[in-house]
Parts: sequence; structure tokens; C-alpha cells
Amino acid sequence: MARPAANSVLLSLILAELLCFSSVTMAAYNVVSFGAKPDGRTDSAPAFTAAWRNACSSGEPATMVVPEGKFLVSRALFQGPCKNNKIRIFIQGSLVGYSGYSGAPEWITFKYVTGVSVYGGTFDARGQSLWACKAARRHCPNGSRALTISQSKDVLLSGVKVMNSENFQVGILFSRAVTVVGATITAPWDSPNTDGIHLHMSTGVTVTGSTISTGDDCISIGEGVTNTWIENIHCGPGHGISIGSLGGSPGNNAGVQNVTVGSVVFAGTQNGFRIKTWATPYKGFVKGVTFQHAAMINVKNPIIIDQNYCPYHKNCPNQVCIFIFKSNNYTQLHFGYVQITQFHNDVMQARLLRSSGIKITDVVFNDVHGTSAKTVAINLECSPTNPCRGIELRDIKLSYQGGKQQTAQSLCDNVQGISAGVITPPSCL
Repeated sequence: MARPAANSVLLSLILAELLCFSSVTMAAYNVVSFGAKPDGRTDSAPAFTAAWRNACSSGEPATMVVPEGKFLVSRALFQGPCKNNKIRIFIQGSLVGYSGYSGAPEWITFKYVTGVSVYGGTFDARGQSLWACKAARRHCPNGSRALTISQSKDVLLSGVKVMNSENFQVGILFSRAVTVVGATITAPWDSPNTDGIHLHMSTGVTVTGSTISTGDDCISIGEGVTNTWIENIHCGPGHGISIGSLGGSPGNNAGVQNVTVGSVVFAGTQNGFRIKTWATPYKGFVKGVTFQHAAMINVKNPIIIDQNYCPYHKNCPNQVCIFIFKSNNYTQLHFGYVQITQFHNDVMQARLLRSSGIKITDVVFNDVHGTSAKTVAINLECSPTNPCRGIELRDIKLSYQGGKQQTAQSLCDNVQGISAGVITPPSCL
């Protein structure tokens, strides 16, 4: 479960690239030559985008260089399509954002590009002002993603450091064949909605050898993600590695399929391996997922499927208060399951329990061991109208961290599946 050293991985990749290009004529563009100032005060965004335009318009492989120093970048869009599909960006210094905040959804963005590789560098979005705004419950924008790959393919992020994003730290959206290797992604444990890497409507994504500590999911896998491989990850603090949340809004029925997550260390996280869906009727699916080879260190929910996801426990879609007159035959209502909560005179108060329209099938949890911070170490809570099917527990060994007087438990609701090997706590399947 050891993680490869990010520096050695980065060095090997850079050497391979240099050898590859030794016989190829390359155009090289240094951002300082276009007016960038490594003083941390002068906005270098125009210089960065000018260097990019030259690299992108080159008919031959091109290199963009960011030397040592701290470069203030207000906001930068590196947009294609380009005239060549082999642009390498070598970053020795740091890109820093403004200390304030704006309503822009993105900070550094690569869009419509093919064959772009980014090596090294630090991206410090300096999101502390927005976090403070949210903590004070003022009217604040959602915040910007620090680094976004959008509608692109064959992109490599190697040895990058991303930190202190206002919102999601790295977003991979509507893209193909994106690889993240040796990344370090950090934000404080209490920074809101700072998912380390968020995937959405993308295929062929690989994330390896990376360390993520943040205030939300270390990696979140959203709608339309397929054929994805994630391994050798250190996660914590954070909310774990999650598929979802799914089903939160209508109009997107794209499912999640063929995803493997393995060789992960979860340290002090809220969750380990998680699938989360809202209890709404919106359709979708999760299919062909393998979670494997994980060490849990004092994790609150090491293995969890939650189809009643509602993070703030307020106005939850599965708990709608209704009133039914006693003379009515409430069993004829077909909106969902009804739980009686109170009678008063001739009126019955109840909660209408809606259920998730997301179908979860063929999910494997294999070789998961370590300690749980709660007694329920395995919690599989599925939809009553769409029970989880084909769920497998293999070789699970989880103990309760709290002491010897209580032992770990497993809970299953609306789940069909099998167990194999040694399962601790005893399987509920």
C-alpha cells in the first residue's frame, strides 16, 4: 500500500519527455519573456495567456515555461483547439490567486485542449476569504475551482500541488483520457466544499500516487463517469472517496460505470468508500464498481452506501411532512412510503418517505481492513423501490476504535448480495 514518491515519478516523466523531444524541434515560451513578474503582486495573467497563445498556435510541439518565483494570476483560460497536440508546461514556481474573491466559477482552466501535459508547480488559490464569508453566513458566491480540465482529452497533470481552493480544487469535466499522477492537494479540514478532485461526465480518467487532505471528499465521482482507475491514494483529513452525490436534480440520467478504486489509506476521514444518492425519483445508475485494498485508520464510516443522502439534515427529500384527513384512505397514495408521526383530532400528520431512483448494482468491497470510529463499520442503506443488487463483501476486517466493550457492526437495508472470505464485523448480507 506504499505510495510512489511523487518527486521520483515527476523526475522520471520529465526525463522521458526530454529524451522524447531530443530529436524534435520545439518552440519554447517563457512567461517572463511575455511580461510575467515573479513578485507575487503584479497580475501576470496577460503574460501567461500570451505565452499560451504562442504555444497553442505553433505548428510544432511547444513548451511553456514558468520559472521559479511567485506569480500573481487573477484568472487564466488556456483554450484550444491548438495547431499541435503536444504542448508541455513546466512549472518551477507558484501561481497564486487574489486574496479576495469573486463570482467567477473557475480560476485556472484548460478547455478544448488535446495532448497538454503540466509538470510540477504550485497552484495556491488563496480561498481563505471566501471560507470566512461562508463561516459568517453572509451572502457569498459559490467560489472558484482552482484548476479545471474541461472538454479536453489526453491531458496529464504530473507532480502538481493545488491548495486552498475556494470550491472544488481540481475539476475534470466532459473530458477523456486525463491522468493525474503524483499530485498533492491540500486545504484545511473545515474548508467548505473543497473536494480534492471532482470528476463529471468524463471517461478514461486515471488518478495515481497522490496525497489529498481537504475539507470535503478527497475524490468525488459525479454523473457520467466511466472507465476510471484510481489507486495509491492517501486521503485525510476529508470525507473519503465518494461516488455521488447523484440524483440531486432532474435532467441528467447519466450513470457511473466501470470504476476501480484501490490501494488507499484513509486517515481520520469522515468516510472511506462511499456511494451517496439523494432520495429523489430522478433516474440514474451505478454499476460495475470495485473498491479494494484499503487501510482505514479511525474512519467514521469505512464502508457506506447512503441512498438517503442529505448532508445538512434539513428539508430532506425523503422526509416531506404531509397531513391526511382520517376519513381518507391514505393507503391509496402512491407518492412513497408513509410513516405516521402524530394524530390530532381527525387529522393525521405523517412523513412521506421518498426513495432514490438511482439503481446500484454490481459493487464489490474487497480487502478492507483497519479501524472504525463508530460502531457501525459497514452501513449499506439502499432504496426501498430500487434495492441494491449484486453487492459483494470480500475479506473485510474492521474493528471499532472505541474500546473492547463494544464491537463493530454491519447494517443492511434493501440490499441483495453475497459475502466471501473472512468478514469482520459479521456480514449483514
